[in-house]
Amino acid sequence: MQDPTPERAEETQGAAAAEDGGASWLQRVFEEVRGSSQLSVAPAEPPAVTVVAVERYLARAAPPPPSAAAPQYWYDVTLADGARRQRCHLAPRLNGLVQRARLRAGTRLRVTRCSYRYDEKRLNRGFLCLEALEREGPGDGPATATATAAGTAPDRTCPLQPLRGESRHYLPLWNNEDPYGDVWVPDRLPAQVDVDVSKLTNLGHLEMTWRSSVHFHPLLVRILHKSRLRYYGKPEKAMDMPYQAYFEVADGSGMMSMVLWSSLCPKWYNSMKVGTVLLLEKYTVKDSYPFKTQPTPGDSQMKRFSTIEISLNVRNPPSEISIIPEEMVKPEWGLPEVKYRFITRSELDDLPHNYSCDVVGLVTFVGRAERARKRDHCEDFWLYRWAHAIDGTSDQPFILELFATSQPDVFEHIHPMTYLVCTQMRVVRDLSENPSSTIYLTTSNESQIFITGWHKDQPYNKDTKVKNFIQWTKSLSEADQVKKTVIGGYYPFPQLPDSFSDYCKSNKVESVLKAIGETGKAIEDLHYREHKRVAVQGIISAIRYISCSNTAEEFSGVELAQKDTSQSLDSSPVSQEDCVDKVKNTNLQNEEVKSFLGPHCSSGEQHQHQALLSEESSVRRKIPRRLNRDAEQGSPSVLPVSSCLYFTRSARRKFGLDEYQHGGVVQDKNGQAVSDSLQSCTDQEGMSGRPETEETGRTCDSWQSDLWAQVKDKLMNYLHHSQIFPESIPSKFDYVHKDLLIQQYNLHAAVYQPKETTGNKNIHQFKSPGGFGYYEVTVLGVNHDVAIDVAFLPLLCLEGPHLFQLADIQNDTLLSCVSCISAHQQKATSNKRLHNMFPLSDEIVKTAKDLDGKHVVCILDICHLGDDRVEVFLSKIYKMEEPGVLDPV
Repeated sequence: MQDPTPERAEETQGAAAAEDGGASWLQRVFEEVRGSSQLSVAPAEPPAVTVVAVERYLARAAPPPPSAAAPQYWYDVTLADGARRQRCHLAPRLNGLVQRARLRAGTRLRVTRCSYRYDEKRLNRGFLCLEALEREGPGDGPATATATAAGTAPDRTCPLQPLRGESRHYLPLWNNEDPYGDVWVPDRLPAQVDVDVSKLTNLGHLEMTWRSSVHFHPLLVRILHKSRLRYYGKPEKAMDMPYQAYFEVADGSGMMSMVLWSSLCPKWYNSMKVGTVLLLEKYTVKDSYPFKTQPTPGDSQMKRFSTIEISLNVRNPPSEISIIPEEMVKPEWGLPEVKYRFITRSELDDLPHNYSCDVVGLVTFVGRAERARKRDHCEDFWLYRWAHAIDGTSDQPFILELFATSQPDVFEHIHPMTYLVCTQMRVVRDLSENPSSTIYLTTSNESQIFITGWHKDQPYNKDTKVKNFIQWTKSLSEADQVKKTVIGGYYPFPQLPDSFSDYCKSNKVESVLKAIGETGKAIEDLHYREHKRVAVQGIISAIRYISCSNTAEEFSGVELAQKDTSQSLDSSPVSQEDCVDKVKNTNLQNEEVKSFLGPHCSSGEQHQHQALLSEESSVRRKIPRRLNRDAEQGSPSVLPVSSCLYFTRSARRKFGLDEYQHGGVVQDKNGQAVSDSLQSCTDQEGMSGRPETEETGRTCDSWQSDLWAQVKDKLMNYLHHSQIFPESIPSKFDYVHKDLLIQQYNLHAAVYQPKETTGNKNIHQFKSPGGFGYYEVTVLGVNHDVAIDVAFLPLLCLEGPHLFQLADIQNDTLLSCVSCISAHQQKATSNKRLHNMFPLSDEIVKTAKDLDGKHVVCILDICHLGDDRVEVFLSKIYKMEEPGVLDPV
């Protein structure tokens, strides 16, 4: 009996590929594990294979024991070995590898244990399950060659279904709002139908007669508004395509909500655009859902029928939908035109909070894609990014908070110099609590986003303000505008309020504050590109300026790599030996080791792996001399600022670092620097080769309090999180390398996508628009037993319009002082003048000393960048002068 399952199709495809291209290791393992009496094998010397795709779907599992939490989602992983590809199920206990982007498309790995799992509800149905994995380094062969040899471009002629459970479709990897996979029809052609006007009803008549009717006459309507998709699947409920989308449709009598349900969403959602004319038959009518969001109509005179809504279902009865071509729409049908509420930037400052509007502008900045958890302890996230756009009516740009609007092809390709249209945006401002706060716009449930390439035939092209904008852009010099554009990086927005009590708002202080020792757990729990703000109490105990002046042109390539024993295809080409690691908690290392090896590995295997880590650490301790040599030779792979670290004396003795200068500057017996090429990178002990002044407790680029000198060697726990990474730094936009920049600041794709290699340029070589260094701030716990190093990045763009401005951190004396000094340095450097001021000026030191021993509240921005890389930036400092009085520093 023929088995039509995707696994059999893949096996047949793999067998054919094996005949053409040689034996397939994946095929042999598949046959071996299925024939094993234990249904489990641990392959001997498994070769490296490439991850082609990582796909997510809703878990269907029995309720877990009270002590355990069931995963909300499962993952299927497609592997390629050069001869065939094989879809496998990832054991749920390894889900964290995907959630933290350690296992992703393009990764090279070895399968050290796998099992075969039968589907007991189906005949002859089973799949391979990955139980333990090891990730490989860059020396095991290019993933590109393996992927190409296996013919791994997904075969979507027959949509693949998830391997486990009863789900019939995959979800997007990083959110639930976007359509994903071939079940989503991209665009339907308009139907050639004859509209019999005599048989039509209208929305007004429908509202009056719907309760007394069983069958409804056809409706002819135009779509005026479209919502993002809503996914309402739950692990405990078996539903086929649990999707819903709202539309606001109108005819000559008024406007009403229309709901597209379930399996109709993949078939019709992408084709139902704002302005589309629909002929609806066999629909149902029900009472309107009272809690749905309401878009603001462009025509304020239009009547809204809000008590009922039209439901389009796949059955009971099966709705009939026809799209009428625009050229066939007749004026006598009386269908309303789509109208908008476009505003200019000069009008924005006078608009009230929550005002609904539409905007058009030229993008000058777009940030990296980030995620925010929808609820605590859940696996669902909002996906968003920030953008700036100008329209010529003001010196200030529109600041836009863009959440995913179920338009992934648009959202992922927003870039500088594109014309951006955003509809149904909401004004965000709060003049009562923070009059100085910058006003910005955020998307609503009904927002739509369009960029260059998507504007053709859109209804807004007829709007006067859109025409005025297009006319203004014709007067611009493209070369001049490109110089002012920026993409990606850490973006500290929106501004924090002036007082901590306003920051807490309705939350209790106890629920907002975290102990410094708990931040490690908060960081460990982060998912990929998850952004979170946390507040900690502490004492500002040390500040250190970390310079990259000798590689200023490549500041965007600054990377402080944490432990990573391997490198995936889409990692930077810098080898692990070119990056100096910071001391990390060995317990966390062991957890990652166990997670990747799986619970079935022996203690000997774990010991061997840990020994490799120890050996690797030993190798890294010898790196600075080679770094220094490479720097003198002009090696592009050198990232000197990555070694600008410091440790307590006891930690240095423990790890054997005393003989090396952390910036790669080797010192002689008298502590003098042998090389000045990296002299600005120093440790807190004053190992820069410049004498530390006893009365100030500082060198030219560092300051420490007396309290810190007393307690730093006695700490119970010291967290080092002052690293910065390429994704942390914005880059100047470059048309030639546009695709590479877009990939760098987007999320990792679910399916393998080769990176752009135009000109063989990598992300480390792009010029940064900001300064040439950052600050490491040490916050000591109020009980003097724990401390944390965090980074402060005073990024300013001197070429207008400003990306970051000093006004953005006003009322924060220390941080604004630091940024002011950095601004002077940037201006001096941009004017090609050498500055003779210390990176840590007397003004900064005086401000810091005023805080010596005082309790403050620090607001930290944390974001997981994939693998073990987490950035932690200091965003705000609040000072507590007296009990109950919380003022900004």
